Amino acid sequence: MGLFSLLWGILAMLWMVLALIPVIGITNWLLIPFAAIGALIAAIGIALTSPGKRGRAKAGLVLNGIVIVVAVVRLSMFGGLL
Repeated sequence: MGLFSLLWGILAMLWMVLALIPVIGITNWLLIPFAAIGALIAAIGIALTSPGKRGRAKAGLVLNGIVIVVAVVRLSMFGGLL
């Protein structure tokens, strides 16, 4: 689960970079739930793995969290339209 959440976070981060383009910014509405699912997968991965193997899941959780914060800030800056 850790590797899956890390890959999910990388994909969400790439999508976030694309969503920073002004006209495509409305895709942040879809990006937030996508990254939230990735964060949920990472949290499950952290809970189910042994303490020595949680690094990838933690990295996935951090990446997805960063994506969620940036997407929310981006939407709040322009009223959720751009």
